[in-house]
Formats: sequence, C-alpha cells, structure tokens
Amino acid sequence: MPAAAAAQTAPAPTGGNPIIKAKYTADPAALVHNGTVYLYAGHDEAPAPEQRYVMHEWLCYSSTDMVTWKEHPSPLNVKAFAWAKDDAWASQVIARNGKFYWYAAVEHGSVPGKALGVAVSDSPTGPFKDARGSALITNAMTESKISWDDIDPTVFIDGKGQAYLYWGNTNCYWAKLKPNMTELDGPINKVTNLPAYTEAPWVHRANGWYYLSYATGFPEKIAYAMSRSIEGPWEYKGLLNEVAGNSNTNHQSIIDFKGQTYFVYHNGAINTDGGSFRRSVCIDYLYYNKDGTMKRVAMTSEGVKAVK
Repeated sequence: MPAAAAAQTAPAPTGGNPIIKAKYTADPAALVHNGTVYLYAGHDEAPAPEQRYVMHEWLCYSSTDMVTWKEHPSPLNVKAFAWAKDDAWASQVIARNGKFYWYAAVEHGSVPGKALGVAVSDSPTGPFKDARGSALITNAMTESKISWDDIDPTVFIDGKGQAYLYWGNTNCYWAKLKPNMTELDGPINKVTNLPAYTEAPWVHRANGWYYLSYATGFPEKIAYAMSRSIEGPWEYKGLLNEVAGNSNTNHQSIIDFKGQTYFVYHNGAINTDGGSFRRSVCIDYLYYNKDGTMKRVAMTSEGVKAVK
C-alpha cells in the first residue's frame, strides 16, 4: 500500500497534546486534591464553520497520571445560576473545609455585562449548585469602558487562611473573600502595573514567591509578574509562553503534582475544525530558574509523560 494511503488509514494516535480529543475544551483550571488532578474547562460548542463563542456548560475530567483522563458528567451549567443568561466562560474550583467552590464568569440576566458567580459542592465532581442565589461580582461594581471586564476569576488561599479573588479583562481586579468563600471581605482593588494586561489572571505560589500570570496582547501570549506578597507590589518578569497555535486566546493554570510543575493551557490545534472558537486543552512542563523566575514554556505535540 502506498505510504500516503497508509497514513490516511492509520489510527489516530493517543496521548500527547491536546489531551482531550472527543470534545472541544477551553479555559482550563486544574485542582490537585487527594492525589488526583481535577481538570475543569469550558465547553466550546460552536458548530464549524461558525466563528463565535457558544458555551453553555463546564466540563470536568480527572487523572492520577496526567495522561489518562476520565470524563465526568458535566457538574455545572449556566442554568444553575437562575440570575444568569448564558456564556459559560472561564472558571476555577478551589477546596476549603471539605467543600468545593466554583467561581465562574457568565452573562448576567438583568445587570448588563459579564458577572462572576460561585457554586458549591461536597464533591470535586459535583453536582454544583449556586452558593449565593445572586452574582458575587456584577459589571455595576467595577468601572470600565467595556461590559466584559468582570471575567476570568482565579482564587488563592494563603498560608494564613485568607482567600483572595483575582479577575478581570483589561483591568486586573482583586479582593479578599470572607471565610465562607461567597462574600467579598473589603474593597475591590486593581493591579495597575502589569504591562499589556488583557485577561486570564492565575495566582500560584512557589519558592517563597507569589506568581501572577496573565494573558497579554492579542492574539494572546502569557506573561507573568512576581511578588513576596499576594497583595503585591508585583514586578513584571516577562513572557511565559507564546501564542498558542491557531487560537487568539490563551488561558493557563499552573499546578504542582507529584514533584513536577505543569502548565495547563488551550490551543486551537484539533484538525480540522479547531480554532479560536473550538479550543483544546494541552499540558506541558514548567520549570523555574535558580532565582525563582520561570523558564519559557515549551509547547509540544508530545505533551507530558505519565507519572506513577
């Protein structure tokens, strides 16, 4: 059989990037809990060749080796927020006191613009229900020339048990959360010195440093800043990765699992209908320099190896 014909009939390879091939997945947020990684992602549902975001639900996958991923029934849908209209945009889940809190960006039903809701569950795989019955953040609570500045929530709990919420498009906002995780505990603040900040903040801590990574420019790359305090001041350190192939957006989460740091992101690489509105989650390794700065992430087709 000619080589060309053999290539056309060969089975599709397993493993590698993107890690999920049966559905389009976007805006990944990973959570490590009791020896398992839970991956939460938006679901791009726009039929090809439509060029728009169609997102109604979030997806959940789990893995104990970073390569084999089990899909769970969708644990959260926009319909869980009775006050929301649509748009299951970027989100993050965090564990506290035996419960799991899911912060998600949606389109508000009565307050014009995007808003942040919080859902809660006793299990990392859900089902999740609205923890407040109202939005945690609405567009009326922040000042911006755009109506979609209140998106892309990320949450971090520091060593003293204080929870922080970061979010925002064109503005990087942050606020403290009360111990109940469903109310703000103080004013909304801004980080004002992040060069070309676009969206997608993510906060993590390592080596005695706090890291604030974010999407920059458009098409988006990921840049980052460092601080000794989660409240700043933040010092810009440069780019962390380049434009993620065939996708105008870039959205990351960074986790440690079994002694290795992972960079979780999306691209538009699935043939033939992938792209900016049909994205796919990928995972590659992340490494630190001796001074605590992060090395540029090498995006690969091979992805990461299974861990025991």
